[in-house]
Amino acid sequence: MEIRAVNKDDLQTIHRFVCELEDEQFDLELFRPLFLQNINTPHYHYLLAVEGDKAAGYISCHGQTLLHHLGLVYEIQEIFVDRGYRSRGIGRMLLQALEALVSKEEYQLLEVASNMRRKGAHQFYLNTGFECSSYKFKKRPMG
Repeated sequence: MEIRAVNKDDLQTIHRFVCELEDEQFDLELFRPLFLQNINTPHYHYLLAVEGDKAAGYISCHGQTLLHHLGLVYEIQEIFVDRGYRSRGIGRMLLQALEALVSKEEYQLLEVASNMRRKGAHQFYLNTGFECSSYKFKKRPMG
């Protein structure tokens, strides 16, 4: 299994993974410019797990400077492993590769928010050294 940086040629793979992760079909033409922007933004990291010529999963992480942490904080945005590759340690490999990548920078914290229904993901994060310390609230724009 190889872990490498996502590139523009991975658009359709990442689109498919995000659609499956969110159980929603996102318009590829709306997705494309956002994807290209994100993979080219400093402090945004996208990694892909590949076996041969098959993509097995990916992780994305965005970094931002936060006043209340006095520095750079990374937040995992998505982590996904394709069904046929699950229970093989690929999620852990992606997380370890990400941690190795961001460890080269002076960051204060690595965070992740996880949907309340994803109990298995919660256990994964606890098993990999994260602590459950916050609630996340969201509100959609009115109108």
